[in-house]
Amino acid sequence: MDVDTASQSLSPTAASHHPNLRLPANCDPPSEHNPPKHASWIVFGATGHMGRSLVRAVLSHGDQCTAVGWTQENTIEQMEKWQDRNCLGLLCDVRVRETVDNVIQRSIDRWGNVDIIANCTGYGVIGACEDQDDYDLRNQFSTNFLGTLHIIQLSLPHFRSQSHGRYLIFSSTAGALGVPGLGPYCATKYAVEGLIESMLYEIDIFNIKATLVEPGHVRLDEPDDYPIPSGTLPTMAGTGGAGPPRPKRYGHFWVKPNPSAPYATLTSPAGHAKRMVQWLNDRQPVSAVKSAELVWQLGHCSYPPLRLLLGSYAVESIRDRLRSIIEEIEDWKHLSFPVPPDEAPSPEDSKKNKSGDSNEPEQEELQDNE
Repeated sequence: MDVDTASQSLSPTAASHHPNLRLPANCDPPSEHNPPKHASWIVFGATGHMGRSLVRAVLSHGDQCTAVGWTQENTIEQMEKWQDRNCLGLLCDVRVRETVDNVIQRSIDRWGNVDIIANCTGYGVIGACEDQDDYDLRNQFSTNFLGTLHIIQLSLPHFRSQSHGRYLIFSSTAGALGVPGLGPYCATKYAVEGLIESMLYEIDIFNIKATLVEPGHVRLDEPDDYPIPSGTLPTMAGTGGAGPPRPKRYGHFWVKPNPSAPYATLTSPAGHAKRMVQWLNDRQPVSAVKSAELVWQLGHCSYPPLRLLLGSYAVESIRDRLRSIIEEIEDWKHLSFPVPPDEAPSPEDSKKNKSGDSNEPEQEELQDNE
């Protein structure tokens, strides 16, 4: 899914026919021999990097979709430009339960039911932990964690009533490893991951499934004027354009200005996240269009994974962190699992070790190995 050049782009239709963009067969993904059933989606955060491409992927496959913008960034007029026979454009603030409930109820009224809910909404402040004030902290937790919980709590009754449903919750590599300069944001994603893992035990009996989607660095690479089958969405050409707004330069991250003196040096670890997003700019290695195609398949597969990692950065960084955790556990486990008494050295052995006689068994062992 990683590509060599940021200029390479695909339409959603082209991505759907890409031979290498297929989920593993063991999850029973949609295919020619396993055609997908028609589905109704709600995509929260529909104007972000991944949300926008996911909405278009959903529509290009003929599914119905409610595209939900965020009141902090979008207007009613902007979201009305998503309106189409198979698309309903709405606004909400996931931090406010009533607005989330309104989106769910209007979607049910429009489509008759909702089968899949994707939450792409996110907000992060780039800055040292010490420099982030109470507003920064609460806003990130209210958006990323409580927003996710609001969506789940308000939609579960509907999913239970129809005996099926699917959550696709966008986490991040930041939900699996710490990133200097993004401490509170990482904390919100860790919380979301714990929430979903715990909730799966509670909802599996109702035939409701959930997957954490963990993308690496995702770039916006979709053609701006791509038409969808049921009509033509207006062009996405930036501010003042005819269509829904393009995502901001740094996605849902806000770079906190004027770091305090201890964190203001050029090589400060707290500046890592800021340097990273500024360096990447539009050179992120992971394609949003290709990712959206895989997420659409994920919504229709029979046996979804708990996590779907997108891009080599996500795979390698998370795998390396898990390895380091395992190694650390092995190094320190003797403190939790003492040596059994029958394996402990006898007093005679201890005396031999003190007198230096213990060298002989070691020499014998070396000779046997040779």
